[in-house]
Amino acid sequence: MQILPDGPKSDVDFSEILNAIQEMAKDVNILFDELEAVNSPCKDDDSLLHPGNLTSTSDDASRLEAGGETMREKNKSNGLYFRDGKCRIDYILVYRKSNPQTEKREVFERNIRAEGLQMEKESSVINSDIIFVKLHAPWEVLGRYAEQMNVRMPFRRKIYYLPRRYKFMSRIDKQISRFRRWLPKKPMRLDKETLPDLEENDCYTAPFSQQRIHHFIIHNKDTFFNNATRSRIVHHILQRIKYEEGKNKIGLNRLLTNGSYEAAFPLHEGSYRSKNSIRTHGAENHRHLLYECWASWGVWYKYQPLDLVRRYFGEKIGLYFAWLGWYTGMLFPAAFIGLFVFLYGVMTLDHCQVSKEVCQATDIIMCPVCDKYCPFMRLSDSCVYAKVTHLFDNGATVFFAVFMAVWATVFLEFWKRRRAVIAYDWDLIDWEEEEEEIRPQFEAKYSKKERMNPISGKPEPYQAFADKCSRLIVSASGIFFMICVVIAAVFGIVIYRVVTVSTFAAFKWALIRNNSQVATTGTAVCINFCIIMLLNVLYEKVALLLTNLEQPRTESEWENSFTLKMFLFQFVNLNSSTFYIAFFLGRFTGHPGAYLRLINRWRLEECHPSGCLIDLCMQMGIIMVLKQTWNNFMELGYPLIQNWWTRRKVRQEHGPERKISFPQWERDYNLQPMNAYGLFDEYLEMILQFGFTTIFVAAFPLAPLLALLNNIIEIRLDAYKFVTQWRRPLASRAKDIGIWYGILEGIGILSVITNAFVIAITSDFIPRLVYAYKYGPCAGQGEAGQKCMVGYVNASLSVFRISDFENRSEPESDGSEFSGTPLKYCRYRDYRDPPHSLVPYGYTLQFWHVLAARLAFIIVFEHLVFCIKHLISYLIPDLPKDLRDRMRREKYLIQEMMYEAELERLQKERKERKKNGKAHHNEWP
Repeated sequence: MQILPDGPKSDVDFSEILNAIQEMAKDVNILFDELEAVNSPCKDDDSLLHPGNLTSTSDDASRLEAGGETMREKNKSNGLYFRDGKCRIDYILVYRKSNPQTEKREVFERNIRAEGLQMEKESSVINSDIIFVKLHAPWEVLGRYAEQMNVRMPFRRKIYYLPRRYKFMSRIDKQISRFRRWLPKKPMRLDKETLPDLEENDCYTAPFSQQRIHHFIIHNKDTFFNNATRSRIVHHILQRIKYEEGKNKIGLNRLLTNGSYEAAFPLHEGSYRSKNSIRTHGAENHRHLLYECWASWGVWYKYQPLDLVRRYFGEKIGLYFAWLGWYTGMLFPAAFIGLFVFLYGVMTLDHCQVSKEVCQATDIIMCPVCDKYCPFMRLSDSCVYAKVTHLFDNGATVFFAVFMAVWATVFLEFWKRRRAVIAYDWDLIDWEEEEEEIRPQFEAKYSKKERMNPISGKPEPYQAFADKCSRLIVSASGIFFMICVVIAAVFGIVIYRVVTVSTFAAFKWALIRNNSQVATTGTAVCINFCIIMLLNVLYEKVALLLTNLEQPRTESEWENSFTLKMFLFQFVNLNSSTFYIAFFLGRFTGHPGAYLRLINRWRLEECHPSGCLIDLCMQMGIIMVLKQTWNNFMELGYPLIQNWWTRRKVRQEHGPERKISFPQWERDYNLQPMNAYGLFDEYLEMILQFGFTTIFVAAFPLAPLLALLNNIIEIRLDAYKFVTQWRRPLASRAKDIGIWYGILEGIGILSVITNAFVIAITSDFIPRLVYAYKYGPCAGQGEAGQKCMVGYVNASLSVFRISDFENRSEPESDGSEFSGTPLKYCRYRDYRDPPHSLVPYGYTLQFWHVLAARLAFIIVFEHLVFCIKHLISYLIPDLPKDLRDRMRREKYLIQEMMYEAELERLQKERKERKKNGKAHHNEWP
């Protein structure tokens, strides 16, 4: 085995390890990654910044002795250090002097000092009542708690193993590399030559141990633990400090809940803007680097620097942006195919026999679509709507529905592989969540009844099974009631549509009068959107009430329960009207002369003469655009307005002429805190969009394209919000996206069922197919082209005798404007016998053929797609083979390296003892 040089040695000499490894595998070439081919040891995170950084690099503290008083004064002024300019601020607590919880804070702060943390207090520049408590963790405290928390730290530069290649393949690779020099560089990748700070660490890691500290690569103790890790360790300490005598009087979260402290947060690393260009002067700090290469609109087409995001915000937020980026990337093929289906409809529009017959049907008079006020109309008047319907409902729609069902499975399966690679790169493979603390509310409720925790062996509050079941039953009843509220809202929209269509039909303006159904649908969708947004506010309060009523034991249980309720509420709220239009509108209206009525009063709404699909397209398009626009405004516009208002109040209080220099902790305090529910809103928005993109995609093929355009904006909006508008969130660890993955799988299954029903019931695909093979000119010939659709429109319409109208349904007009004489017959969409048959208005044989074909299509489509989905899930392994091999190889190498390094240390100690004359006879080896 051949090993490339790894630069200067660290504190531990690994030359013997390398020699041993060389003897073990001579048939393997070890290559460094392209990004890390520099002959230097693994860098600490903060050492990647520009050497001239004076605002947020933790390495500044290590340069104080060399830099003298100048560096110390600059550290004092940037708001990231204590007054001495040496101790970096790792965490900030904020309280008001007027708050009565003084005794609890004093006990808490006294215990903070007892744990070894250093503390300083500063009053606010603009409000002396606000006090900032600055906390710093010395090296000894960091090392002690890093060992307790099993924080993994680098101890050896990573090496990669590739099989030895033959000379012929090497020559081909050289020719390909020469050819690539003439091609342009990949435009979507970040330029790491002009932005050298983007170079990432790639080291073997192991749980930190003070006894084996010599194994780890420590160039500088001040930068060994990066800022996010330091803040996480301090937060871990604060969560375990008592503030009052008593078993449960412990932790910062309880003090924030009872108002002892107003806020608690880690600091941002200085300003995100700089007077100097990042390409010429480098990044001022990691926040500035993230802004320039991630949150700036100028890099919207670039890949995300996920390692930088993880380094600054932690693995949990990094995984969200990794998933969002993966989802956005997977939308490209879906958007392309959806656009192709739409363009196919555009290109075949002139050749569509159905739309031609509709546009030429000037002699076919349709029955009124509402009571009294709606007039008779020519079928040719719906020519435009027939053409628009063909754009979405054409021969490629079924293929696209199958493709999207398979796409959803491929997306989830490949995300599992992508997540595995990220988990490996971020050292999350072997990470397990530590035992969570019990929620204070749970402790307060069940403190009288205890039992032993099987993991910790300590007594803890216990919730009886009967109590838990009763609370779950009440919660489920609340969920059912809120779903009934949604159904009631949809019922209200239905009544609005039924009543309004008559009103618009009698409107003075000809434009609205002639397009009464479209006007009814458009206004109903807008009103439905307003109801959706209002009910969302109510649902959040109800979900919060029901979740607290259940009394979950831990925060993760509370989060999962709240997430499930909110998703269920909002999913039903957002899609209930869409389900009504897709599967119920125009299905149960009866026929002229025997209409079914709502409360025996209002006639149920009929579909447009060109079909119901146009209503479904309008519903999806308007709701999707409006909701995404509103969400983007609330995500970015609302924090921008709040932060602007805060700055405006400061200028009014101190005068616009006076320029106030705020320290970093006060600038961060004036930013908006992260959502109380963490990443819930971000995930919920994307999951609901995923549902819209897949569930009814057969009716609206442009949904993936709209989702793609929105997500390209969404990534940069979220990045800008995290970097510039929010306080820095605490870096948290996570292995995956949690309960959201199960929800995505559920949506994928539901999408197969709904798309089968949309194609079979909502669209005219099945009736056209039945006509082409059974009743059209090509019946019995096995063909289904456009020539086989001649006469389809006439065959899909039934005849009604106008004298058979009910009194309350009889139109005011007699139709004499069409032919000069009163009409005797009109047509309507259905498969029914004519009025002069033995059973007037009974179902024809064609109706039963179409119904049987629809049911058969649903069964075949679902089984076929589900088989394809399960086959794909089976064929795609969750872990890539090269990653599995790398993990096994790395585990083996780590064991060898640790063993050899320990053996070398013992041999050195033995030699030193011999030199000093203190050899021991019972020593091994």
